[in-house]
Amino acid sequence: MKKIGFNADKYLEEQSAYILERVNHYDKLYLEFGGKLVDDKHASRVLPGFMEDAKVKLLQKLKDQAEIVMCVYAGDIERNKIRGDYGITYDMDILRLIDELRAYDLAVNSVVITRYSGQPATKVFIKKLEMRDIKVYTYQEIDEYPVNVDKIVSDEGFGINPYVETTKPIVVVTAPGPGSGKLATCLTQLYHESKMGRIAGYSKFETFPVWNVPLKHPLNIAYEAATVDLKDVNMIDYFHYDYYHEMAVNYNRDLETFPVIKRIIERITGEESIFKSPTDMGVNRVGFGITDDEVVKEASLQEIIRRYFHTLCDFKKGLLDEDAVTGIKLIMEEVNLKPEDRKVVIPAHEYGDKLTLENNGEIVPVIAIELPNGKILTGKKSDLMASSAAMLLNAIKELAGIGDDIPLLSPVILNTIQELKEKELHSQITALSVNEVLIALSISAVTNPTAQVAFDKLTELKDTEAHSTVMLNKDDEQTLKKLGIEVTCAPIYPSDNLFYQ
Repeated sequence: MKKIGFNADKYLEEQSAYILERVNHYDKLYLEFGGKLVDDKHASRVLPGFMEDAKVKLLQKLKDQAEIVMCVYAGDIERNKIRGDYGITYDMDILRLIDELRAYDLAVNSVVITRYSGQPATKVFIKKLEMRDIKVYTYQEIDEYPVNVDKIVSDEGFGINPYVETTKPIVVVTAPGPGSGKLATCLTQLYHESKMGRIAGYSKFETFPVWNVPLKHPLNIAYEAATVDLKDVNMIDYFHYDYYHEMAVNYNRDLETFPVIKRIIERITGEESIFKSPTDMGVNRVGFGITDDEVVKEASLQEIIRRYFHTLCDFKKGLLDEDAVTGIKLIMEEVNLKPEDRKVVIPAHEYGDKLTLENNGEIVPVIAIELPNGKILTGKKSDLMASSAAMLLNAIKELAGIGDDIPLLSPVILNTIQELKEKELHSQITALSVNEVLIALSISAVTNPTAQVAFDKLTELKDTEAHSTVMLNKDDEQTLKKLGIEVTCAPIYPSDNLFYQ
């Protein structure tokens, strides 16, 4: 059973109370939400017990007083920037987030397109939103932002961009990823509110790094591993220490920009800022939800290894530069970790090497999974199915107590699917994918009680760990993740094919 190190209920209570306390100082609070608003899988991995939808549940507690504004940088739309966890572009992720928030009965006010200058793909996206009755605001890039405070806080700065009409005391400003313009949107709104004679405030809700755990705690180092492509570095908040004589952890970008943000806010409001440090600007209470520090440490160390493999694979795909690889290797050395400290790595590669040797040096992909009872099973690629599909069937058979000699799926059904792929759909890949095997299993479960027993065990794969000796194709990897399997891959292509893998 998964060990728990975090009290989600305590966190939600304390976090919502703290935000409401901050709201009391203003007519309106603009709350910049960093990280993932929905499905925060990183937080749930490093803080066992943290709910993936904790931020959404938090907003539900505040929904009578909160509305949501979403930001996306026009340049990210134009270059089709991808969210690695979902494999979709930022503009599509905006649509996904709106749908998910609506399902939670949360009000999405509008979408702000930042640094917009008429980019063609962005125009199409704006039209798509407007055709679905979603309000869209476009912000131009402000020259010399954020350094020229005199220009920025003027009609030629924030004033060139429109005011986003809002009606509730808390305005949550969120985005698909970093660099989307959340802070600039919040400050623009503060400028307009001040011009209209209203008292508005700004705060930041960023889960990581956790300000009230030590700088070199694995939890905070795991955040550095997760943002190695951004070159984020955790640091002691020296502003906080100088004023309060208390240690607090923040990261380099917030520390670098704090003085200018503080000046901008003071120029807008005409008053000295209540914030003495970047930590003061935050409202994050996640550190107070930790109940078992050792569990959190171990979970964070395992996350660092997962990030190591993800970084190497993204570098191999050309998505990251060599600096990211150097960075993640330095992090691994800092915490004295090796790739083999992930339990499923050695069994996968030992079996894969054995099969490759038997196959005259041709790679035979293998994937290993650690079941909830600690047992490690493998699956190998064959002419019939992909290694991940074979592993999945082996895992649920083991969980259901079904012998290896008992088939779950009829060969006739599997061969028919293969024939359809090859002859009718003209697919170059005939081995069955995870999705195809799951569909075959769900159909078989209707008439085959044994298949039904195995099918019911799929839910027990949540929070299991798996490792592949080669990089999986995107569809298989995403399906395993949807099942809750935390999968990593060695940075090796399964074949010499450039497109068909």
